[in-house]
Amino acid sequence: MRKIITVSDIDALLRSGQAIPTDAILTPSARDALLSRSSPVPGRPAARDASPARPGNEPIVPDLEFKWTPGSDPVTPAQVEAFFRSPEIAELKRRICDIGRRVWEKDYVDGNGGNITVRVGDNLVLCTPTLISKGFMTPAELCLIDLDGRQLAGTRKRTSEALTHLAIMKRQPSAKACLHAHPPHATAFAVAGVKPPSCLIPEAEVFLGEIGYAEYRTPGTPEVADTVGEAGREHQCVIMENHGIIVWGKDVEDAYWKMENVDSYCKTVWIASQLAGGSLHQISKGGLRDLIALRKKLGMPDTRDQLKECELCDNSDFRPGVTCHAATGEASPGTGGPAADPGIEAMVARIAGEILGKMKG
Repeated sequence: MRKIITVSDIDALLRSGQAIPTDAILTPSARDALLSRSSPVPGRPAARDASPARPGNEPIVPDLEFKWTPGSDPVTPAQVEAFFRSPEIAELKRRICDIGRRVWEKDYVDGNGGNITVRVGDNLVLCTPTLISKGFMTPAELCLIDLDGRQLAGTRKRTSEALTHLAIMKRQPSAKACLHAHPPHATAFAVAGVKPPSCLIPEAEVFLGEIGYAEYRTPGTPEVADTVGEAGREHQCVIMENHGIIVWGKDVEDAYWKMENVDSYCKTVWIASQLAGGSLHQISKGGLRDLIALRKKLGMPDTRDQLKECELCDNSDFRPGVTCHAATGEASPGTGGPAADPGIEAMVARIAGEILGKMKG
């Protein structure tokens, strides 16, 4: 059974110099205590360990991307097992479990939903197992597979939906980590069959880019892998129709950020649509080109720079939800909506009166 660590436990462990168990469950207060002391949370390495120090204390941006030497994949079963249990992979396993806990705590997954993969070689990918809650995974439960989905190491069977992740990685070398989940607001767009509009929020344009859309195919099949893989070639975030969301990034933290980004963006678009009741105010087309350039400068792909100016902010297919009124076609004063039909109003009043009369009787 996994141990629950409290604040008092943290104090005792730190005083004695003992390590915090990697599979322990931390209470919120215990986690805050660790952060306040600059101690790394299990599965989330401290920034100072993520990238080597630079001369003269030059400020840095931590780089969490897993790098390997091309052509260095282990070959024999013994080499594969040693690699799978190496310190570098052990650290990455902890990080994957931390991301699993975070997507679970954000209600982006339920039951055994969602899956995570990280590429660790020319033909090697770390993978979450099937039928497991992402909020309670342990490093010992992760799998190692190749780019064709064959399991090479790990005692738990890999998820069938890994094929979708691998289809993206095969088409897009920059996709080093993939995360699939069902965040409520973004998944609502997937169920409604609606692709979110663009040109609305600068941060979304930089960190998400244009959101892709993949038509529904049965989860876990080669067909869905092929459809989503094609969409993922040029889009870091793909809406899977009637299913959920898949995102990719240079590392698993980057992928998780994009999952947060897309759900927050869809939530904002939904609320704004209710407020506006029609078209939404867009970023100027010239402004969007600046954001695309910034996105590419940060190393993220974006093919929209090849579009004509008139094509950049084309949201003509987006139809926000509307409120229906019984109407004659004339505007209702002060509402901007159509006027109520007096005949229908009278009928509603008559029916309501009959119902009330029967209730009193």
